[in-house]
Amino acid sequence: MNSESKNRVPVISAKSVDLTFQTGDGPVHALSDINLDIFKGEFVSFIGPSGCGKTTFLRTIAALEEPTGGSIMVNGMTPDEARKARAYGYVFQAAGLYPWRTIAGNVKLPLEIMGYPKAEQDSRVEKVLEMVDLSGFGQKYPWQLSGGMQQRASIARALSFDADILLMDEPFGALDEIVRDHLNEQLLELWARTEKTIGFVTHSIPEAVFLSTRIVVMSPRPGRIHDVIDCDLGPDRPLDIRETPEFLAIAHRVREGLRAGHSYEDV
Repeated sequence: MNSESKNRVPVISAKSVDLTFQTGDGPVHALSDINLDIFKGEFVSFIGPSGCGKTTFLRTIAALEEPTGGSIMVNGMTPDEARKARAYGYVFQAAGLYPWRTIAGNVKLPLEIMGYPKAEQDSRVEKVLEMVDLSGFGQKYPWQLSGGMQQRASIARALSFDADILLMDEPFGALDEIVRDHLNEQLLELWARTEKTIGFVTHSIPEAVFLSTRIVVMSPRPGRIHDVIDCDLGPDRPLDIRETPEFLAIAHRVREGLRAGHSYEDV
């Protein structure tokens, strides 16, 4: 967590972003006037009700969706330029591992596509599997691993080419609470070691407060930013920090923001 980062040029900058999908039932206004800067080394979580556009916004950063208004810059480039420059790794809600490839083979896939030499592929795979505590599991197949281990393999794949930005779309949402807590702890350790900039989508208030340096609270469709909340909890965050008055105060503000964000006229 780098307090100096706010004095630097943002690595992700959204200016007046709007996005409207054209569907068979008419236009759907997904995002409205999104303005946000994310700085190097930050862990920024996006939280809001289903359909509020938090995943859509993450996908616009990753060039998986294109805004119909405003602009997004990633490392000073357009999202599509950033994609081609491999500026970010993306972790989806589902692990998305190919069942016919080993764990090492899955993690290696982007390196193969990018044309890394085989020796470097192998060394990078070994390194990132160690980072996510999966050393020794490289020759296993996805079906031989638990859901939490599969998701860690998915994170390893996103880390394999060492992009500075990691975008994560509710990666732990389908896991039970005990596994989720463990992976939250591991993710914080990984973030501290790598100093990457992380954008993280979640539905969980405790998860958002536990992980983040800032929390972006979004209101229902069209998705707007209702509040941006600082999480000044320091770098040392054991699970029992969730019982402290400081943690509970931030969680309360997030909860109030979500309630207030629902106070709108559905048009």
